[in-house]
Amino acid sequence: MPFWWPLIVLAFAYAICKFLLMLIPPNVPSIDVDASDVLAHGKDTEENSFIYIPPRGRSQQSDKKVQCYEPATMKYLGYFPALSPTEVEERVTLSRKAQKTWAQSSFKLRRQFLRILLKYIIEHQELICEVSSRDTGKTMVDASLGEIMTTCEKITWLLSEGERWLKPESRSSGRAMLHKVSRVEFHPLGVIGAIVPWNYPFHNIFNPMLAAVFSGNGIVIKVSEHASWSGCFYFRIIQAALAAVGAPENLVDVITGFAETGEALVSSVDKMIFVGSTAVGKMIMRNAAETLTPVTLELGGKDAFIICEDADVSHVAQVAVRGTLQSSGQNCAGAERFYVHKDIYTAFIGQVTKIVKSVSAGPPLTGRYDMGAICLQEHSEHLQSLVNDALDKGAEIAVRGSFGHLGEDAVDQYFPPTVLINVNHNMKIMKEEAFGPIMPIMQFSTDEEVIKLANDSRYALGCAVFSGSKHRAKQIASQIQCGVAAINDFASNYMCQSLPFGGVKDSGFGRFAGIEGLRACCLVKSVVEDRFWPLIKTKIPKPIQYPVAENAFEFQEALVETLYGLNIWDRLRSLIDVLKFLTDQSSNVSRTRKSH
Repeated sequence: MPFWWPLIVLAFAYAICKFLLMLIPPNVPSIDVDASDVLAHGKDTEENSFIYIPPRGRSQQSDKKVQCYEPATMKYLGYFPALSPTEVEERVTLSRKAQKTWAQSSFKLRRQFLRILLKYIIEHQELICEVSSRDTGKTMVDASLGEIMTTCEKITWLLSEGERWLKPESRSSGRAMLHKVSRVEFHPLGVIGAIVPWNYPFHNIFNPMLAAVFSGNGIVIKVSEHASWSGCFYFRIIQAALAAVGAPENLVDVITGFAETGEALVSSVDKMIFVGSTAVGKMIMRNAAETLTPVTLELGGKDAFIICEDADVSHVAQVAVRGTLQSSGQNCAGAERFYVHKDIYTAFIGQVTKIVKSVSAGPPLTGRYDMGAICLQEHSEHLQSLVNDALDKGAEIAVRGSFGHLGEDAVDQYFPPTVLINVNHNMKIMKEEAFGPIMPIMQFSTDEEVIKLANDSRYALGCAVFSGSKHRAKQIASQIQCGVAAINDFASNYMCQSLPFGGVKDSGFGRFAGIEGLRACCLVKSVVEDRFWPLIKTKIPKPIQYPVAENAFEFQEALVETLYGLNIWDRLRSLIDVLKFLTDQSSNVSRTRKSH
């Protein structure tokens, strides 16, 4: 019998046993989260039964409380306190105390926390999506795609690979330190701070929280004033899951407020993660500089969407419309600049026009509406100004979507899906982040031209390139300055949670998500120790011991060439000289070396 036959049998038996273990469902407890006050069809109270009319021309901040309402219907949802700097510092102090205990927890316990969350999310998808839809105006389908799937993917990746990337990692010790063992260790930083936007309220909370908690940190998250209602409900889910595994109270906290609240958070934590506009990102950096707090910034985007003449026009048109108008106009890292090869320019516009005409904008919970909702107060006026600027400079509207079933008070909260053609880089719509359902389309002739156009932007978050030739698409994408690139697809990068996410230029720096994002929550510590201690230790060679010998530099020259010389014979010759220096301390050794 061949010697390898028993090995095959053992391997096969191991595989069978592993498969059978997979069939046994894990013991994951359920958690109960009170959702009676957030159900869309629950009984209205006197407090939330009226239409909210935001004060025009001024911020809520002077009210010292965060007013919450449905952007699609303007129905009032309630309010939350705008925390003062002192209150923020107190919350961070409580999280810091809890983190010291959590830092000693096992990965087994942390994985159980993730499984409890995953179980709740899967069993309560409709509730989570409905809360997200009510607070931001997105459809249930878009909430599922952008909130549920991305978060479940993040949890699944951490469960399968998270511990692996946080364990100590061996590194080579180099030639001079062959007698040493080198490694990198990843320790919790302490308390992570995160300021997150409104466009994906569920995932924007869970994304930094999952990485921070799994790596042993505490975290305090300031949610947007435009999505505080949903954020505070999602916080209940996290609290219930932490309690189920016996985690210390206050390990995770969600705070509400305005600029003052966010500024206090920046100056209180050990690491800051900010997702939002470039202007606010610069303010975060200035504040963080006072305490030398490290920051990760994921800022604005003006992603290029490039379509070559050999692409499938009908397919790409479908992807393009969703790419720029996804989540009811709340595109995050969405396509904002479209470059179409001149040979298919007319055909592509025709396909896009047909798709836009088939949908309308309106309250997401009352029908199959796909786009148009604007969460930010008075943002529709800004979008219209961008369109007007383009029209004044020669652009044309190819098609504009329609509204349906809108209340009179809610009209300003929507913007009709708009496709602009004959645009160029002199127009604001091709320079400034729109963050709305506008699709500006420009034609190009050569690959070199479109690469130059794509790079002609102060933003550099992502890009998508479509071509019948995979090689060609890769070549174009490789020359575009950005942090995220999709080949013959759009936004697929974010569903690969092993990948880092972030941009360059005015789109920020640093990375969250993936291995890099997980390790960014850690103190990265380099450790060196003796390989054969106590038998072999580092010993200072006699020529460079104090008092330093006259031939010390000549010894160092020989040692450097012995270790790093390019020619093996030169290295061997130098090794002989090193040995002579070590055994013969007379000055003749120096003259002997120079005579070689």
